[in-house]
Amino acid sequence: MKKSKLPYTTAVLVLGISSIALCCCYGIPGILTGIVALFLYKKDKFIYEKDKSKYNNFDNLKTGRTLSIIGISMSSLYVLYLFLTVLLVGKSGLSNPTLLIKEIVDIYSK
Repeated sequence: MKKSKLPYTTAVLVLGISSIALCCCYGIPGILTGIVALFLYKKDKFIYEKDKSKYNNFDNLKTGRTLSIIGISMSSLYVLYLFLTVLLVGKSGLSNPTLLIKEIVDIYSK
């Protein structure tokens, strides 16, 4: 019997990689692509659990899941960084790196 591929494995892998790549775009696209990848992973895992002998690319699916989790984590950290920067320094700190460094030094020198 020829084994077939799970339907969303490639999509999960691509979205997981995209999640990592998009974490620097203010974090939101990375979080969204990671969540979509995890949703598709869940659908494929359900299909795989029904008949494990029928499919052969579950390892790629697990790799995509891992990449998605890494991308969501990195994106969440970046969103947290941006939030704290705006909270502590203000919006002008994001557009002027010199002011950002000066404000951070002032905060920690007190």
